[in-house]
Amino acid sequence: MSQQPAAPASSSSDSQATRLRELASLFLKLGVIGFGGPAAHIALFETEVINRRRWVDRQQFLDMLGAASLIPGPTSTETAITVGYARAGWPGLCVAGACFILPAALITGAFAWAYVRFGSLPQAAAMLAGIKPAVLAVIAIAIWRLGKTAVKDSGLAVLGALAMTAFFFGLSAVAILFGGGLLGMLARRFTRLRATAALALAPLFSLPPPGTLVLSSSASMPPSLGRIALFFLKVGAVLYGGGYVLLAFLEQGLVRQHAWLTERQLIDAIAIGQFTPGPVLSTATFIGYILAGVPGAAVATVGIFLPSFFYVGLLAPVLFRLRQSAWMAAFMDSVNVCALALMAGVTFRLGADVLRGPAAWLIASLSLGILLRWKVSPVWVVVGAGLAGLVLAAARGLV
Repeated sequence: MSQQPAAPASSSSDSQATRLRELASLFLKLGVIGFGGPAAHIALFETEVINRRRWVDRQQFLDMLGAASLIPGPTSTETAITVGYARAGWPGLCVAGACFILPAALITGAFAWAYVRFGSLPQAAAMLAGIKPAVLAVIAIAIWRLGKTAVKDSGLAVLGALAMTAFFFGLSAVAILFGGGLLGMLARRFTRLRATAALALAPLFSLPPPGTLVLSSSASMPPSLGRIALFFLKVGAVLYGGGYVLLAFLEQGLVRQHAWLTERQLIDAIAIGQFTPGPVLSTATFIGYILAGVPGAAVATVGIFLPSFFYVGLLAPVLFRLRQSAWMAAFMDSVNVCALALMAGVTFRLGADVLRGPAAWLIASLSLGILLRWKVSPVWVVVGAGLAGLVLAAARGLV
């Protein structure tokens, strides 16, 4: 039996309303059970969309996934949005994306409320103390596995090292990604430019002018809803490399530039984002709630995900052809390496804040060993680490 082609047009036996109901039902369910990050989401999509429902064939799905990887934003969320467009046109695009995001936003918002209400209790602190080292292990594993694919030659390795150096010197994540992507693309496409690549990179990776890295010694005033929305809208518009690269943008923007959050609050937010199902970018919901309550959570969530709907809707007709461009392939190779460098830099900084005692090192090491040895979903490692934190705290008489 041949697969049905992906098409937004409806028929007498399969109305538009029916398709929209099917999309809503499926992606609400996936948003609730989608633990494990983007790779797990894609596996669930493949099972439901291809094998069970036969909405698209395998090649069409691979084209959607490849296309989503070429644009800024969370790959799994944008794949869901693209499936919705293929199944039911523009209404399907909105329904699939919103239904996949909504459960994660609601669950993360509930955790944010509990964090603000109970976060100072010994039990909550003990659980987060166990979760944080495990989250570092999850991120480290992601960097390692992605790095084996992304670093294809010595030139990309050098580019990654330069990008990490620029990160520690305080250059913005956006400049590193786009500047590194452009320079890497030129170097890989034009052999004659390889000899002068170091000279071209030098201005980007030099120290900023005096004073540009000076941070306020005290926390700034609480931001307005407009500033929260604008910050997360900008992050969503330029976020290459998936949810984990979000860490670099948040660390530099919220902690170092605006001083809206502390390092400890950021790692708590990241831990909750890993702990809950659905898109990792629902971390924005948690942060928005901390900054401005329910309205802050709402504008942060809308801001960070809105660009994904725009990009998929704008580029869907041509995305499949972009995958075949040698220039675009070289650009994305370079962007991916820079993204990994940002992830590694942020992980190093967060590790300095989290790994401050034997218990944290033990949990991080065990989590790393389990993830390397067995194909275990990261969510179970994070849950187990949280329970371990409670046990260790109880043994010390802290809870």
